[in-house]
Amino acid sequence: MSHASAAAAGRTADAVDLDAYLARIGYDGPRAATPQVLADLHRLHPQAIAFENLDPFLGRPVRLDVASLQAKLVAGRRGGYCFEHNLLFMHALAALGFEVTPLAARVLWEQPSEALTPLTHMLLHVRAGGRQWLADVGFGILTQTAPLRLEPGVEQPTPHETFRLVGGEPDLRVQALAGGAWRTLYRFDLSPQHETDRAAMNHYLSTHPDSRFVTGLMVARAVPGRRLGLSGNRLTEHVAGGGSTRRHIATPAELCEVLETAFGIALPDRAAFMAAAEAKGLFAAGT
Repeated sequence: MSHASAAAAGRTADAVDLDAYLARIGYDGPRAATPQVLADLHRLHPQAIAFENLDPFLGRPVRLDVASLQAKLVAGRRGGYCFEHNLLFMHALAALGFEVTPLAARVLWEQPSEALTPLTHMLLHVRAGGRQWLADVGFGILTQTAPLRLEPGVEQPTPHETFRLVGGEPDLRVQALAGGAWRTLYRFDLSPQHETDRAAMNHYLSTHPDSRFVTGLMVARAVPGRRLGLSGNRLTEHVAGGGSTRRHIATPAELCEVLETAFGIALPDRAAFMAAAEAKGLFAAGT
């Protein structure tokens, strides 16, 4: 086990409430560090826990310690963004005995292929069954619903889209087959992500006035056979292997209802959220 993995496992095995986490995602199978268990957990996590940025949107801090992650995403029945999802997943995997290392990535979604974007995304390098895997339960509307084998050039079906890795170390890229074309999500290498770097990026994403997580609302959930996405007040449903439907949500009260029912989010403060949605122009004409 690498030093980074050992350190992660040592910190998390005693701290994570594994029973509560597994109950939250609806898993009651074997507790073993096998590829099948990894696949089952990776499928269930994004079904149960939505991707969302309500705290940055409301001007509230995003805390990454284990206790805060459990209080929010598990006991509080909230979601979070990439750092929160993948850290919680990392802690659970480490407690189950997986060798897991955090990695950092440069997001290229809707960016030029050679854009030098900052290291604002987190994913996981997992070893199980004599193979290396990539796990990522926190990439919003295109969150993986299965771990990917670390095998560039191989198309890998998941319960939703087909994914593949291209390139090679130190310039690996994750792509998804979306809308009939391969689209790059991010680029990364296998260098462990350090906690100090993650803390700096988390602070920037959750507090900088130009951060899209501060200025806008982004929510996503992957459920069997379809994906749900919310950008501002626009709700989108993508059917696996099929088409998409879109509609605009007209009022703050309706938006709250959608967040609670479609995305399974327990809103922390309905009144504050509705006020922020109005103040940030989510219902302005043309949005």
